[in-house]
Formats: sequence, structure tokens, C-alpha cells
Amino acid sequence: MGSPEADVERSETGATVRVWDLPVRVFHWSLVVLVTVSWVSVENGYMRLHVWSGLALLTLLLSRIAWGFIGSTTARFADFARGPRQALGYLRAIARGDHPHHLGHNPAGGWMVLLLLAALLAQAVTGLFANDGVRFNAPLSGLVSSAASDQLTQVHGTIFNGILLFVWMHVVAVMYYRFVRGENLVAAMITGMRPVDDSASHTGLKFVRNRWAVLSLGIAAALVWWIARGPS
Repeated sequence: MGSPEADVERSETGATVRVWDLPVRVFHWSLVVLVTVSWVSVENGYMRLHVWSGLALLTLLLSRIAWGFIGSTTARFADFARGPRQALGYLRAIARGDHPHHLGHNPAGGWMVLLLLAALLAQAVTGLFANDGVRFNAPLSGLVSSAASDQLTQVHGTIFNGILLFVWMHVVAVMYYRFVRGENLVAAMITGMRPVDDSASHTGLKFVRNRWAVLSLGIAAALVWWIARGPS
């Protein structure tokens, strides 16, 4: 399914290694676009656009969850899902001034990824049952009572406030890496490459071929299309 080694490049500024595969990078930036579109559309009353953005977001999330099991090394949950003790240990090391190095997500960053994915998934699912109290009803709102739809609409809005908090924390972390540790995570998520001190110890990363990501995206899209049709 994939190639066995990471791509290493050397230049006058040091060695860099390929860490993020194309599907992860596309997911990351598509997520930024879709969350922004969802926010702007609902604030301006463009509910049809909001629904399509939400369905696209749900498709993206389901595909990313699948990629977390079958994807490249750094994309897999098994690579970055660590226990609370390890996450706290990493944060304590940062507080001491240490700079533990992780090619993929560090233990604390891994928790942020999982929490953000969970919040976005909950946001997308509750949105399927929501309404605007006037003329808009989401695809699955007919499956629940009017009172339940109203409650899920409120939950839908509340979850988004949590998502904004996670986004803010993510931005703070990126700025810390950029201005304190001198590592540009934004560039890494564009190029897929990150600097390493000893590239020889980082050649065990496995990269799965992109066609498997396309397949998972297609399956997710078909599932979401079936859901979006609503009760027959």
C-alpha cells in the first residue's frame, strides 16, 4: 500500500524529512476553508451554502477518520494518540524549557487533533437535525420532534464555541513553535517537510499511496450523500 521510507532532503540550512502526506495536508487546509465558509454562511443567513459546507465537512471528517487507520505513519491515530500522562509530561517538559522533538504530532498536539475531530464531527452530526426557527430545516430534522430539533440546534451552536477555542489554542501553539522554537509548522503543512537533527533515525516512516485516500473520500461522499437525502 505504501513506500517504506521517508524522503530526506539536505540543504545549506540542514536536513528536512517528509512527514505529512498529501491527503493530510489537503484535509488540513480544506478544513480551514470549510469551517470558515460554514461560519460566514450561517452568520449571513446563507443556509443552503451552510448545509452544503456542513455536508462537505462531514465527508472530509469521515475520510480523515478512515485515514487515521489505513493512512501513512504520521496520519494514523496509533502514531499520535497518547495517554493523558504523556501529554502532561510533554507540557511539563516545555515548561522546563526543554524541547522534546516529535516528527509528527507531539502527545499534547495529538490530544488537540482528537478533540478537534470529535468536536467537528459532533458539530456536523447535530447540524443534520437543526433548524433556523423560520424556514430552514436540515436534512434529518424530520426524524426527530420539533423540540428535539430545537435542542440539537442549540447544541450545534454551543459546540462551535468550543471549536473556536480549539482553533485559538492551535494558533497559539503554531506561534510558539514559530517564534520560540524557530520551526515553521505552517510551511511544513504546505510542503510536508520538517527539519530534523539526525535524518538517519527518521527513515522508517511509511507513506500510503494517495489512491487509497481518494477511495476513502469517495466512500465517505457516497455515505454522506445517502444521509443528506433524508427520510424517504
